[in-house]
Amino acid sequence: MTTPNLYLDVHVLQTVPASNINRDDTGAPKTALYGGVTRARVSSQSWKRAVRHGFKVADIVPGVRTKKAAQLLVEQLMTRDSDLDEKAALAKTSDVFKAAGVKLDKKTNETGALLFVSHGQIEKLAQYVLDNDEIDKKEIKKVLKGDQSLDLALFGRMVADNPELNVEASAQVAHAISTHEIVPEYDYFTALDDLQREDSAGAAMLGSLEFNSATLYRYANVNVNGLVHNLDTDSAITGAVAFIKAFVLTMPTGKRNTFANKTLPSYVMINIRQDTPVNLVSAFEEPVKSRTGYVKESINKFEQEFEASNQFVDTPALSVVLSKFETQNGVQVANLSDLLQQVTAELKKAVQHEDTND
Repeated sequence: MTTPNLYLDVHVLQTVPASNINRDDTGAPKTALYGGVTRARVSSQSWKRAVRHGFKVADIVPGVRTKKAAQLLVEQLMTRDSDLDEKAALAKTSDVFKAAGVKLDKKTNETGALLFVSHGQIEKLAQYVLDNDEIDKKEIKKVLKGDQSLDLALFGRMVADNPELNVEASAQVAHAISTHEIVPEYDYFTALDDLQREDSAGAAMLGSLEFNSATLYRYANVNVNGLVHNLDTDSAITGAVAFIKAFVLTMPTGKRNTFANKTLPSYVMINIRQDTPVNLVSAFEEPVKSRTGYVKESINKFEQEFEASNQFVDTPALSVVLSKFETQNGVQVANLSDLLQQVTAELKKAVQHEDTND
């Protein structure tokens, strides 16, 4: 590719009822101070995990973030060579991790931190070990940088023990925040013992739970060229579109059995840009104020900010919108499938144009 920049911007407005989908260390919903008021907040890490689960549901095999990567390799070695016992497989695995520059705990054989690996990498490592008597550090590094799963290619990998194994993330996910001020609320609850005598008073358990409700602004972007670098052109296009679908449809699962808070977005805008990604959260720096709902006014403020942003950056090559309401910007589509088809077509055209210029 010769064009230095090709970005996907994903903007979502989504109303969430009483819920506690992402908790802090006290069990309360996470919040942020923005524009001088308290906002509901959902961390990027929480939504990334939801997206990774969404890939699994869509039959896209995700990678594994684990301290037990060595055990995965041991099992793969024993599966491929039935003559290997666990002790021999573990010895070979230790040699691999030593060559990779990743330390294993001598007692547990676990890595010191979570290691993000794909199933393809584990399989290739096992086959390399079985095919070669001597382990080459460069070859081990090559294996651990190739065969990336989609989530690894999108979200990257940091290896403190050996930065050479780092994978640069091709996607950025913002912390979602409410477009308006929120006021924390509390649910005081009791539970009765089913076998408790009818004439006895009192509850078997007492408790309280903090929650809030909000219209969230959610944003993410994908560096398409970076994703191509981590995967390949065709996989990057299909992967970017799969990411959009998963990001739009998934939600973190915190306290979902208590609140049944799974909702769908009210508004989605996808932009394809060749200059820079643009987070438009500044639309809500002055919080939305309303007694008749926040969605319509949030959409209005977002679209005004989108128009204003064109004074500073190039007009997107594509702006496509899926909304419950009539909008003033972008090409409005009828459903998510149409939106994803338009994005796919535009990405293919952009990549084809770049290949032509090579």
